[in-house]
Amino acid sequence: MNSRTRTAWLFLAPMLVTLLLVAAWPLGRTIWFSFTDANINDMSAARFVGWENYFGEFGLFANPNHSDGFWNSDWGLSIINTLKFSVVSVTLETLFGLGVAMLLNQEFRGRAFVRAAVLVPWAIPTIVSAKMWGWMLHDQFGVINDLMLAAGLIDHKIAWTAESQYALWTVVAVDVWKTTPFMALLILAALQTLPRDCYEAARVDGVHPLRLFLKVTLPLIRPALMVAVIFRLLDALRVFDLIYVLTSNNNSTISMSGFVRREMMDNGYMGFGSAASTALFLIIGLATVVYMRLGRMKLSEDA
Repeated sequence: MNSRTRTAWLFLAPMLVTLLLVAAWPLGRTIWFSFTDANINDMSAARFVGWENYFGEFGLFANPNHSDGFWNSDWGLSIINTLKFSVVSVTLETLFGLGVAMLLNQEFRGRAFVRAAVLVPWAIPTIVSAKMWGWMLHDQFGVINDLMLAAGLIDHKIAWTAESQYALWTVVAVDVWKTTPFMALLILAALQTLPRDCYEAARVDGVHPLRLFLKVTLPLIRPALMVAVIFRLLDALRVFDLIYVLTSNNNSTISMSGFVRREMMDNGYMGFGSAASTALFLIIGLATVVYMRLGRMKLSEDA
């Protein structure tokens, strides 16, 4: 090992030690607890139970309490809810963020003010925006119901965050409102780096704007778009605060993180909750690997 390599490791050592303390150690403890019957009331009495929390009689992936199958168990429902929320919200945020970024990339008077204003929803803390939307969506005194009644869009007040057919999609709408500016910001940064000469040549040749977008702009910003999507996907798969504030422990909206919190904090089952937390970690890791692999394949085909 030469001096430059030793110097590099020396500079990296504080970061590696910090990561070990704040990430690797808690993760390792969580995985260990997932193989025990630890209870929050008496952690010292925890016993090793092997795979019982995962595949045992009352485990995550072998729960006999629901005759209709795994997907009707609380854990199965939390997986379905999280995947629905993630796929729909990230897709909408990407599409809307792309549209907003394309608009903000144009030259117009007051563009700097509009760029700053667009970021306001993203700058508001999630808890604050969730409480604000919770008040506006209230079924008795919420302004959303009043406006929709006045416009004739509904004929009675709706409990948007309580009724199962509306709750999850209401949360998705709030998340799209809040996080679209984040996607727009990342995509706009990519658009700002594109070479201008190819666009000038396209205008001279009379290329249709839609064809120019599909054949030039989209391929050039695809790497940045992939990064933006993976950031949002990771965030969406571990969503907790927005859903919990708006709908609490509603089974029609509970996420995987919400399920972990309920089992650990409300029920006190640290071992079972740790197993759910470990499973959540593995699901997020698998989703990331699959997305990155598909993204690389697409980039290779384009190349």
